[in-house]
Amino acid sequence: MKKLFTKKNVLTIPNLLSLLRILMIPFIIWLYVVEENPFAAAVMIFLSGLTDVADGFIARKFNMISDFGKILDPLADKLTQVALIVSISLTYKKMFWLVVLFVVKETVMALLGYLTMRNNGSVEGAKWYGKLSTFVLYASMIVLILFSLPNWAVDAIIILCAAVLSLSFAMYTRLYIKALCKQ
Repeated sequence: MKKLFTKKNVLTIPNLLSLLRILMIPFIIWLYVVEENPFAAAVMIFLSGLTDVADGFIARKFNMISDFGKILDPLADKLTQVALIVSISLTYKKMFWLVVLFVVKETVMALLGYLTMRNNGSVEGAKWYGKLSTFVLYASMIVLILFSLPNWAVDAIIILCAAVLSLSFAMYTRLYIKALCKQ
């Protein structure tokens, strides 16, 4: 297996942006849960989303894609998403099922991703269905934070999030199993 953690593939602008996203998580939680400032929390979530878009754009545009970045970027996404879902579930108790689905999905994906990396020596990059899931979760969490919605609208948002998480789960599982079966 090739070395994933060399200075050249770790110290890149996209990876620093992913690290910045991870460092923003405590501030987002603090603003939403402790300060009860939904607008400031939503602004931080939006900025976090912008850094996610920027790191992907810069990595592709300037050929800064690395296996380390392929691990760090989704890790930053998942940590942000779980922090948002858990924080918002303090307000919307029905989000509990979304937390469970998210944890199951990410646990299975981490295991399959590790097995694929170990067997194939490379890391699968993000796919459209993962990006769609991230976008829908970010947008939904911002809406739930900023607006007081009727129960039916909250339910619809939770169902939408569960649907895109399930789609992403199924598609990535298929991708990883195909990659593992090639061995």
